[in-house]
Amino acid sequence: MRKLANSELDRKSVEDFKKATKTPIIIILDDIRSLHNIGSVFRTSDAFLVEKIYLCGITATPPHKEIHKTALGATETVAWEYAENITTVIQQLQKEGIKVYAIEQVENATFLDQFLPIKDERYALIFGNEVYGVSQEAIALTEGCIEIPQLGSKHSLNISVSAGIVVWDFFQKLK
Repeated sequence: MRKLANSELDRKSVEDFKKATKTPIIIILDDIRSLHNIGSVFRTSDAFLVEKIYLCGITATPPHKEIHKTALGATETVAWEYAENITTVIQQLQKEGIKVYAIEQVENATFLDQFLPIKDERYALIFGNEVYGVSQEAIALTEGCIEIPQLGSKHSLNISVSAGIVVWDFFQKLK
């Protein structure tokens, strides 16, 4: 085996990325404190051609040096928008026919491995604050909640890790 050089990876240019057919996933980041988490979600979104990211509440926006450290240019490819109020974003997306789900541990959540997205639907996935998770107010507006099954002693995953797991799972199921 030989490690591939970057020039051999056939990566899209910024222009090609913007023209490419996107995976029908929108990410909503609500009150994310860590700029590194925000950048990491941008980078994951670039990798899987996510449609758009909404940055809500206290979530910082590009351009920012600390976001750039982990995004590595993905803020230039992935469409994003800031919205102060997450409920407004959820309601607008639902009016557009987009199914909105929170990634959260709640009563009657559907485990990720049991969730089967419909191929002709578009989905918005909410990831919440590193300490408090997705707000109850936002959860109440969603179609439901999806939980990542966990077997260890800790009760949560880092938000950027959660986003990577969920986006990869949806990407596989939607293709």
